[in-house]
Parts: sequence; structure tokens; C-alpha cells
Amino acid sequence: MAEQPWRDISVAFSAATPPWPGDTPVSCGWSWEIAKGASVNVSRWTLSPHVGTHADAPLHVSADAPGADQLPHAAFRGEAFVVDVSDVENAISLKDLESRGVPRGVERLLLRTGRSTAAGVFPSTWPALSAEAAGQLATRGLRLLGVDAPSVDERESTSLEVHHALFGGGAYVLENLDLREVGTGRYELLALPLLTGAVDAAPARALLRPLQ
Repeated sequence: MAEQPWRDISVAFSAATPPWPGDTPVSCGWSWEIAKGASVNVSRWTLSPHVGTHADAPLHVSADAPGADQLPHAAFRGEAFVVDVSDVENAISLKDLESRGVPRGVERLLLRTGRSTAAGVFPSTWPALSAEAAGQLATRGLRLLGVDAPSVDERESTSLEVHHALFGGGAYVLENLDLREVGTGRYELLALPLLTGAVDAAPARALLRPLQ
């Protein structure tokens, strides 16, 4: 049987990708250019790590928590379950997930909300897990929650209860995925965060392939 191909589900760190309103957009320039007599082309970037696909660190929501340099790569690779929750209007409950086939004890869960910045527009709203559901999933063994939306919390949340419930339960966060062409089901995920310093988030390249 032929091996299934990998699908890139990353949102680019690009000037075309909208940042969270008020956050730092991506801008690019050149430190050296061959066209101007330099021996090499060397670019420079200014950006927020939250613009494209990225892994939040606990430091993002807690002042004394671990930074992105301590994100465990094992949480970001392995079997994952993708589920479409784009039709959910209120906070996503465990019942919502179970009714869509999410297995009990799922370790990596990717939510397709249909509100990805991959479309070039920052969404005004998106479905998000309830904090209760996030905590229960972590208790049951969840290691990673990924979303195609800009945040695992609702846009207007300032308490960031879902982040806290996940980090408090030993789970991690992957945001700004592109799941537009991905259906519900079982996949293999590879989404390693870039090794950085002790900062609040790290860019990631996210890949999926179907599991038979």
C-alpha cells in the first residue's frame, strides 16, 4: 500500500497574513543585497510569533511559567483527530465533540472552525472550547489542542480560561492552522515548534497525513 502524502496545514509568516489587531505584523527587508554589491542576500524580519502557525507557551498567559524553549516536541507529533466544529454557535462542549466522533482519551485534537487567517482576513469571531471541556479533555489525556482560528479562546476573552485549563492540565496549544481542505478523521501530525529562547510562542511548520 502506498504511503499517504503529507499535507501542509501551516499559515505562513507573511506580510499577507493578518496579525491579531494591535499586534506586530510581519515586515521584511534586506540587510545585504547582491544587487547592491554585497556577496550574499541576507533578509531581516520583524514580526509577532502569533501571526502564522505557532505554538503558545505557558509563558503567554502566566508571568512565571515556562517559555517556548521548554515546549516538549513529543506533544506536537503523533496521531491526531481532526473534527469540524464550524457549525457550533456556543462554547464547544464534550457532548459536541463526542457527537462528531472524537474518541475518548484523544491525545491530539485539531478543531476546524472555518475561521482561519489563511484566507487573508482576521475573523471577527470563532467557536471555542468551553474551559470545562478543555479541563476534562486534559484530565482524560489530551496532550495538544490545535485550532485553525487565531486562538483556542474566544476572540474577546481576556481571562484566557481555555489556555489556563490546558496548560494547567499538562496539554499544549497550536494555533493558526489551515484546515480548509481537511476532513474529520484520524491523521498523523508533525508540527514541531521552532527552538527559541524563553519567549511566549514559537513558529511551527505543521503537516498532516491520513491514517488508514
